[in-house]
Amino acid sequence: MSKMEYVKPADIEKRSFEIITEELGDRTFPPDIAPVVKRVIHTSADFDYADNLVFSEGAVARARKAIEAGAHIVTDTNMAKAGINKKILAQFGGEVHCFVADEDVAAEAKARGVTRSTVSMERAARLDVPLIFAIGNAPTALVEIRRLVDEGTLSPELVIGVPVGFVNVVESKELIVESGVPHIVARGRKGGSNVAAAIVNALLYQLVRREGF
Repeated sequence: MSKMEYVKPADIEKRSFEIITEELGDRTFPPDIAPVVKRVIHTSADFDYADNLVFSEGAVARARKAIEAGAHIVTDTNMAKAGINKKILAQFGGEVHCFVADEDVAAEAKARGVTRSTVSMERAARLDVPLIFAIGNAPTALVEIRRLVDEGTLSPELVIGVPVGFVNVVESKELIVESGVPHIVARGRKGGSNVAAAIVNALLYQLVRREGF
């Protein structure tokens, strides 16, 4: 049996990040990107994110500036919404929105023959505030964001595109990468609501803790 390492409860997260840094070895990242990559690895225990996370130029700085100016976060699942640190976001005047479980959204989606995520993104586009999208589940949400961007009705501060799965997941992420909008995308099949929330939290923690792992 391997010997367990005793770590005080308050130091567990710190020690986890130390282990991540050790296991990354010679891999280094720009100072603004490193906390995002490492927090996603911390959340998922998956080092593939060191390679598959892609950042548009200046994405982290733009997102942090938007949050400081009161940007709101839109998610495609209540799981992602639950995982985001809303207390910190509220310090800057922001809120988290998820419309996917709303009864009127479900009814409209059924009537139109589209997904609830599609209708949810349309609802989000009507919010008269700067928006950051954190999409961890639905490729159709990314497809709709791209459509709204192309028609000029939506200009996101950032799109976090990390749906997980097999059907249209890879393709929908590439739509965002190719769109020209500021983005953080996990290329390939991996992702999830927990990853979307982790990326948002990494941005928030940089603002209040000035993380520099």
